[in-house]
Amino acid sequence: MNKQSTFLNKRYIFSGKLYIVIPLLLLLLLAMLIVSFMLGVNNYSFQTIYDALFHYRDISEHNIIRDIRMPREIAAMLVGMSLACTGAVMQGVTKNPLADPALIGLNSGAALGISILFAFTRGANFFAIILAGFIGAIVGGTIVLILGLSKKGGFNTMRIILAGAAVSSLLLAIAEGISLYFRTNQSSMLWSSGGVAGTTWTQLKYASPIILIVIIFVLLIGHKLTVLSLGDEMAQGLGVNLTSIRIIFSLLTMVLAGVAVAMAGSLAFVGLMIPHIARLLVGVDYRKLLPVATLLGGIFLVCADILARMMGESPVGAIISIIGVPFFIYLVRKVGIS
Repeated sequence: MNKQSTFLNKRYIFSGKLYIVIPLLLLLLLAMLIVSFMLGVNNYSFQTIYDALFHYRDISEHNIIRDIRMPREIAAMLVGMSLACTGAVMQGVTKNPLADPALIGLNSGAALGISILFAFTRGANFFAIILAGFIGAIVGGTIVLILGLSKKGGFNTMRIILAGAAVSSLLLAIAEGISLYFRTNQSSMLWSSGGVAGTTWTQLKYASPIILIVIIFVLLIGHKLTVLSLGDEMAQGLGVNLTSIRIIFSLLTMVLAGVAVAMAGSLAFVGLMIPHIARLLVGVDYRKLLPVATLLGGIFLVCADILARMMGESPVGAIISIIGVPFFIYLVRKVGIS
């Protein structure tokens, strides 16, 4: 039995018990959303939250809950789900355990696209911002993936890490330069620091259908990533077209990354950490890994945003980085790079 088969058959905490872990995660996600509606500068009781949802009155408490906290936390959930799903897919496509949307150029490319849009179009609507983020993510991700290819046609872990760091730094520098030159740095501030504060229902109306449709499609075809993880030769022997699968998954992750950056700016490490936590729970079979990682991502970012609010509206990106950097160092020491 080869090494990959051993991994697939290894017992994990909830291995083979997806019917248990998914409902638990859904309940936890719902609970964290309710808690996030309750906590903030002003704390509200559960009864107030219930009344705002089902017995709405035109009073300040109900307006704050429905028009400020609810869209903000739903956005945090969707962005977390997008980044975690993107990270899991990219780790499978590149066979790089350190892959993350922010580390392989997707987030920086999306930020560049949005900066260019702000420079030449004043008052762009949110759909245009999403489109600019998607195009930018394609540019950034494609450059990194091309530079990360080895001579044998596969992805080289070391090359992807180095290319991702270099390309991300370059694209972010260009985005910052454009913002300064065209004096749009105030409009671009959210996308450089990261956060979901100020999200509106109108933005969710555009973003949520895209995110949910793409995630559902990824979950439906996620089993192909499990086959891909068995190795190129075995995957080809099973009739899998490696090139088309990699292109399809790469495009889907670029859509998710572009929308996520349009909503919340560049948030690193969510797509890196969450898939590894999901693997501890259900293993490396992507039929289980993808839904678990997606839900964990939503839970994680909602919790991070609650913490950011409780710390006086600290940048949520900074809070995630405080957790993510040690996790990244731990992974580098554990898996090594070659």
